[in-house]
Amino acid sequence: MTESDRHKRAKSKAAGRAGETEAPLRGNRRLDALSSNKAVEIELSGTINGLEKAAKRLKDSGKPQKVLQVPQKDMAKAAKAMQTVGISGTVKNMGGTKRRSITKKK
Repeated sequence: MTESDRHKRAKSKAAGRAGETEAPLRGNRRLDALSSNKAVEIELSGTINGLEKAAKRLKDSGKPQKVLQVPQKDMAKAAKAMQTVGISGTVKNMGGTKRRSITKKK
């Protein structure tokens, strides 16, 4: 399935000038955006399965800051997915106006 223009724009904005998009991960996977200390995954589907997969990619990035960017209506599901996978990080809406910190479940 081809990538939407909305997803491409969000990816390049998240990477910034010095970051890279489509950064390779182990297991023939790719991370949407990667900079020196931040990993960003953008998930527009809103499905629990897709959000958990995105959270697992963030976990495997090894970066200290992990951001899962989703539409605002999916922020609660994204937070739940990050806790299920067992990572701490930030869930952010697409506009960047709302953010929610997630702590690792003990």
